[in-house]
Amino acid sequence: MSLLITGAAGFIGYHLSQRLAADGQQIIGIDNLNDYYDPALKYGRLAELGVRKEAIKPGFLTESDDYPNFRFAQLDLADRKGMEALFAEEKITRVVNLAAQAGVRYSLLNPHAYAESNLVGFVNLLDCCRHANVEHLVYASSSSVYGLNQTSPFSVSHNVDHPVSLYAATKKSNELMAHAYSHLYGLPTTGLRFFTVYGPWGRPDMAYFLFTKAILRGEAINVFNNGFLYRDFTYIDDIIEGLVRVIEKAPVGNPNWDALHPDPASSKAPYRLYNIGNNRPVKLLDFIATLEDLLGKEAIKNFLPMQPGDVDSTCADIDDLQRDFGFSPKTELREGLRRFVEWYRGK
Repeated sequence: MSLLITGAAGFIGYHLSQRLAADGQQIIGIDNLNDYYDPALKYGRLAELGVRKEAIKPGFLTESDDYPNFRFAQLDLADRKGMEALFAEEKITRVVNLAAQAGVRYSLLNPHAYAESNLVGFVNLLDCCRHANVEHLVYASSSSVYGLNQTSPFSVSHNVDHPVSLYAATKKSNELMAHAYSHLYGLPTTGLRFFTVYGPWGRPDMAYFLFTKAILRGEAINVFNNGFLYRDFTYIDDIIEGLVRVIEKAPVGNPNWDALHPDPASSKAPYRLYNIGNNRPVKLLDFIATLEDLLGKEAIKNFLPMQPGDVDSTCADIDDLQRDFGFSPKTELREGLRRFVEWYRGK
């Protein structure tokens, strides 16, 4: 019996695959290896998992050279027949969906990529899970769903009907689609709203990665909203620890759920939503100052107004996750950035 991790060559997917494979679990990883950012980074992550680029054959499972319990296939969630074939051939009991077209600003430029991956791909996965009687589907949502919400910290009990980017809209759609399958077919689903994840092997389109690259090259960095942005930066190891705990405990229906006063985070169906973040937002200018100190070099700052699709502050209310799973982020920002800088300089 296997656990399927989609987006296994991505930032979070790679770290989760490595953690669970090291723990001895039977893991199947899939990823479409698209070129949203340089695929060399994705192949580098796979190499760390023991899967060589030259050994990958699209549609076929490749065994890891380092982890006998990890196999990988290049496969797109939007490939309905390919997904159905995988579930027909393998006994998949749990699924963690970390595959998505990511990026808020890119969704303004290429909206169709988000519909194909985040909507078509997700419904394909839901239907495969339904027919395979999967015991638990855990899927990545995003803090972006909070959109125009101004109440801080963000709570899963808040209304999230006003997204400000297509990316956020697709993530909110994923939550609605998951609820429909939980309600109709009893498929246990847990959605995790991630808050600004950072760390080694991270995405090169994220601010901390772009800042580090530019500062070391002596190039200017773009500082949006003149630096008056706050983000709930969450270190990757804390995210993975939370994920591991959530995977093991499938949700059950909330017997106290009231349709007249509905709680958006739960349902009579086996469906739950949680924030997974640090609960300690940091001002962007302070974040940059910490990075400058670690790099030993001052940034050339290009101050710009707020960008379309952005929000000025994020902060996660993680009380539910702490109560139900004992989740408690432990990594201080400076330590997390130190580890990232050490990795970046050594790569």
